[in-house]
Amino acid sequence: MNKQEIVSVFRKRLIESMQARAFNQSGLSRESGVDRSTLSQLLAAENLRMPRADTVAAIAQALQVSSDWLLGLSQDSRFGAEILRQSFEVAPHEPSPADDNLKRWYEEAEGLKIRYVPAHLPDIVKTDRVLEYEYSGIVERPVSRAKEQARHHLNFSRGPDNDLEICMPLEDLIGFGRGEGLWRDLARDDRKQQIEAMRETLEELYPSVRLYLYDGRKRYSVPYTIFGARRAAPVRPGGGKFELVEIEGLHAGLQQAVAHAI
Repeated sequence: MNKQEIVSVFRKRLIESMQARAFNQSGLSRESGVDRSTLSQLLAAENLRMPRADTVAAIAQALQVSSDWLLGLSQDSRFGAEILRQSFEVAPHEPSPADDNLKRWYEEAEGLKIRYVPAHLPDIVKTDRVLEYEYSGIVERPVSRAKEQARHHLNFSRGPDNDLEICMPLEDLIGFGRGEGLWRDLARDDRKQQIEAMRETLEELYPSVRLYLYDGRKRYSVPYTIFGARRAAPVRPGGGKFELVEIEGLHAGLQQAVAHAI
């Protein structure tokens, strides 16, 4: 769908959800924290502007529907906590985006929603310079493989039917910009170019790719990826293997982080 079609679907489903929950604009404004003027604009038939990601998340939370359904990216309106428990395979993990299992799981999830909490910056937005800096000391996989897999994930995200939701602490992005922690030896110009590349990539791919930033002082998450409603790959601290987990808790936890995005 193009942006105009997404706006139309969003308006239609917003009206349906408000009616189902017996909400008028005032009630939805109180419940979601979204200004009445903003809601009026979103509900106006002549409106052609895309809603902000944080606005969609707040409205979805208040109406107890998924943000993807509101945007027409999914036919399933269920909220995260309603998703059924699933079983998963446990597979070896290496500290690199070039892991063969992840590549296969991305391919198998084509057309499904992927939800992702990165360990640092999202791989799909990383520049070659940042990948070289981050993975030059990891012996398990060469930098060339890290670049190859990052490009694969980016190309995957450009697919017409794919949907990627990324959620990460705002503090991680601020720390990168300041050159703190892991990034202390990365040149300022390299960090600046990375932030600009990240902005351009997210603007290009929105709304198929959406980034949510949450307050890391109030919420915590280990890095993990959810592939549709079938498979999840959280990373256990220290590496080794992917944890065996229930998908319901992961979906609910990520939905809460999205709802509290800044």
